[in-house]
Amino acid sequence: MCASPASPGSGPTAPVRTSATERTYAAIKRAILVGDLPGGDELGEVALAERLGCSRTPVREALLRLQTEGLVRIYPKRGAIVLPVTSAEADAMWEARALVEQWAAPRAFAEGARVRPEMDALVDAMEKHRGDDDLAAFTESDRLFHEVVVDAAANPHLSRFYRSLRERQMMINATAMGPSPARMDRAIRDHRELAALIAGDDLDAFVAANDRHLATARHAARGDLAVDA
Repeated sequence: MCASPASPGSGPTAPVRTSATERTYAAIKRAILVGDLPGGDELGEVALAERLGCSRTPVREALLRLQTEGLVRIYPKRGAIVLPVTSAEADAMWEARALVEQWAAPRAFAEGARVRPEMDALVDAMEKHRGDDDLAAFTESDRLFHEVVVDAAANPHLSRFYRSLRERQMMINATAMGPSPARMDRAIRDHRELAALIAGDDLDAFVAANDRHLATARHAARGDLAVDA
């Protein structure tokens, strides 16, 4: 994971160099978001360096970055722990997410024809991940689907804020038992409906479907979340 950057190539297809810290940060963050490093796990620099095949320096730098994002807490001379998601935090996240998505839905509607192909492609990806039983990839495609709608509302500040909420939600999904096949199928149907409606001519129907989807997803998550406040 932290091997030396690829040798430069020639022409426009040359591989993009990434630093060891960037690769280490991305690897640890993804492991946290998808539940491979669950809340409460202790993250020792030596163990992480061995796991990722790199030195302790990029691990230390990655953990500092993850602490600023609220995903870990560093304890001097002890390492770090993954911050668990509490029920209170989950409720707060859903309230904030609903505010952003309900604000964005009517504003994104005007861009429906433009963004629908990307939304359809992401639902196709969700179906594939459902068939592969890949919860992490399914959740990521779900997250990207809603980001398309929020981004279409054209407020970059809210888009950045929304991404931080959706990342934490990935942890909430991983902390829970994970969507059942029936929940995944329902999510796919909801997303298909939203993609079709945003490219249509009935704004009220799209906004109502978006509200229903949020309410259904929140109810399911609250029922599954198995952590204490």
